[in-house]
Amino acid sequence: MVKWITSLLLQDAFPVLEEIDLDEDSEILRDGTYTKEVSMENNKMADTSAAQARKGKDIQKIPWERLHITREEHRQTRLEQYNNYENIPQSGERSEKDCKVTMKGGMYYEFRRNSRSVKSTIPHFQLRNLVWATSKHDVYLMSHFSVTHWSGLTCNKTEVLNVSGHVAPCEEHPGSLLEGFTQTEVSTLAVKDRLLVAGGFQGELICKNLDRPGVCFCTRTTFDDDTSTNVVEIYSTQSGAVHFTAANNDCGVRDFDMEKFQLSKHFRFPWPVNHTSLSPDGKLRIIVGDNPDGMLVDSGTGKVVASLVGHLDFSFASAWHPDGLTFATGNQDKTCRIWDARNLSKSVAALKGNLGAIQSIRYSSDGRFMAMAEPVDFVHVFDTKSGYEKEQEIDFFGEISGMSFSPDTESLFIGV
Repeated sequence: MVKWITSLLLQDAFPVLEEIDLDEDSEILRDGTYTKEVSMENNKMADTSAAQARKGKDIQKIPWERLHITREEHRQTRLEQYNNYENIPQSGERSEKDCKVTMKGGMYYEFRRNSRSVKSTIPHFQLRNLVWATSKHDVYLMSHFSVTHWSGLTCNKTEVLNVSGHVAPCEEHPGSLLEGFTQTEVSTLAVKDRLLVAGGFQGELICKNLDRPGVCFCTRTTFDDDTSTNVVEIYSTQSGAVHFTAANNDCGVRDFDMEKFQLSKHFRFPWPVNHTSLSPDGKLRIIVGDNPDGMLVDSGTGKVVASLVGHLDFSFASAWHPDGLTFATGNQDKTCRIWDARNLSKSVAALKGNLGAIQSIRYSSDGRFMAMAEPVDFVHVFDTKSGYEKEQEIDFFGEISGMSFSPDTESLFIGV
């Protein structure tokens, strides 16, 4: 429920990282130790630019020179005192023996801008998929009850969808809930190919075409008590039809055909599904959730192809490398495991976080980079060509709401 607001954009090429943000008006650091700092220019909070960062300015404008503790001291305190949430006790400690030693110091992305005007928020401490980039300048994120678009080109933000009141579809489709929803608390978000899908804590799914006014489709996955929509994935089939998949706490994974606006598949699993990812060829699907072991399943039938054994706690993230041969899973045991789909007897590598669970994983579209985010303070960008042995560690202070590479790989946005 923490509301640190960063939108961090990094650009590659000789990279540039654009966007990070501090808490609203705002407690500078979570533990309440410090004073408050709001930089106001014409009643607007000033961004931190790349030029200022190069001159030594803190990227979040934390005035360390005025505080009684240095940045390094506070970082050490966080490392020593942060309490990672675990469903299975000591999972993070026990996973350390499996982790490979990586070489830090890579510089694949450079800080570009910290937009302090963008209020990136999170409603759930485990679900961190609320940031989506559609170009190297355009990103969508949740800001309280508002889906917001922010442009890195103009530095302007625009409200795309407000769910604080009543939302109902303005188009009629079979199976759509024409009465809509009231005050939807959005748990997950996805934006791709001009389609936006927001999932809610009561199983709500709200779909909007970004090229048309209003909402095009509303449905509720289930009326069970524990119905949280944990992740939404938008994809195109081999024929070019647009679909999206939603995974829920009711152990269901549902696939919706957005050409016909109807449910096309519904698979049930033994435990709540926290994340799922479709392989690039559309044949396989990663299933991870409230179980240490994950699954690789046939995307057409939902039948288990292989079990993924190695993690020690519950998983909340997954992603495929664009080559379709390797994929990654993120877990509360503080590790991201890399798997080879051709030999799933054990993971290829285990990569360790600094503070907590790996709750978001993204591959760049060219496959060169994999980014993994912890709940707070750290995003790690790995060079896949080095066998995940080289990494860039992006270090700041605050809860992470999500992250997204731009489709051309040039930018990386991080919501804080």
